[in-house]
Amino acid sequence: MNKNRNKKNSGIVALFFSVIAVSATSLSSASFASATLQAQDAAQRAVARRLGTIKAVNGNAITLTPDSGPEIAVSVEPNARLLRIAPGEKDVKNATPIQMQDLQVGDRVRVRGQASADSKSIAALEIIVIPSSVVAAVSEQMRQDWQKRGIGGPVSAVDPAAGTVTISTSSFAGKKSIVVRTSKSTLIHRYAPDSAKPEDAKPSTLQEVHIGDQLRARGDRNSDGTEVAAEEIYAGNFPNIAGLIKSIDASAGIISVQDVLSKKTVQLKIASDSQLHQIPAEMAQRFAARLKSALPPGMPGAPMNSSAASSSPTAGQAAPGGGTPGGSMGAGSGGARSGGGFDFQRLLDLTPAVALADLHKGDAVAVLATEGTPASGSTVIKLFSGVEPILQAVPNGSQAMMLAPWSLGGAPGGDSGP
Repeated sequence: MNKNRNKKNSGIVALFFSVIAVSATSLSSASFASATLQAQDAAQRAVARRLGTIKAVNGNAITLTPDSGPEIAVSVEPNARLLRIAPGEKDVKNATPIQMQDLQVGDRVRVRGQASADSKSIAALEIIVIPSSVVAAVSEQMRQDWQKRGIGGPVSAVDPAAGTVTISTSSFAGKKSIVVRTSKSTLIHRYAPDSAKPEDAKPSTLQEVHIGDQLRARGDRNSDGTEVAAEEIYAGNFPNIAGLIKSIDASAGIISVQDVLSKKTVQLKIASDSQLHQIPAEMAQRFAARLKSALPPGMPGAPMNSSAASSSPTAGQAAPGGGTPGGSMGAGSGGARSGGGFDFQRLLDLTPAVALADLHKGDAVAVLATEGTPASGSTVIKLFSGVEPILQAVPNGSQAMMLAPWSLGGAPGGDSGP
């Protein structure tokens, strides 16, 4: 009995996470702009770049407040190059030289130089003052490019010798493998264990990408969408947990969840940017019905009348008249892709936001979390409550889950799909 229950939970949990988008996952447009600026020197490990705001200026010393992390002490070298980019200008070659006294508190700057071993200080070789309008323009440009040319999914194979990574992008309609090809110019990053933000990621190599990692890649695809020539890659380990809340410490911002797979109780931190959602009961029930209809004939839990199931619209495709199978699932047209397909990931992101105070002991939740460290533990990226019908949907969904492994998505504004 326990073995069957574990198989059931394993499949159901995995299938649910296959449609949870972490497309935003705190990856804001500004974050992608910051990460891209820092990535220019990824091949030069000794040279660091930081994007942030000047907090204080004292002689040749600057206190920099970066986009993330603690303040950084910047010492400006005598031969450092100081430049200011004019509003509307996009080419650094056209930047105007300035003097140290021209730097002001509140200036948005990009600092390049030699970082200390503890990364708490930088000996600056170059400081570029960047107007907020330029940052916004770069941010929007990068967001659109990731939206258009970004893909994401779990890693199923890695071949460092060939310079390739294979990821899975799947839905109820089927599973698709995509080969991500790298070159010497591909910028590869590894997410920090306690963050899903690209500006916190570190320069990495293909050897550090592992099967089971979540990976994002940006680049040009071939004609049939089976390969991508990657210009930039982000990879990392993001566990998923589903189970019942055992306790809530609102003052410390910590919840304990008993994982249905391991039966262990996991402590998870709720950060300021953690996203908490409540799935409406009707939506959860309809999604549970979709799980059943997606099972292959003969599998426990699959519909008894296979002919009736085959005559209905295929899960993941639009129903006649431009709707979606099973109706709108309570979210209007918000779950439809521009091409008319069903996008449950988007619907999940449109579910009502809730506060930690709205969660209670005994609630069933599904969580996407950071890998965490022994010292800091894991932090919630997204949490969805109201998942009881989903966890009870399929008696044995372990094989069905392989239809659609959970994916980070490929773009900060939502994965457009291959």
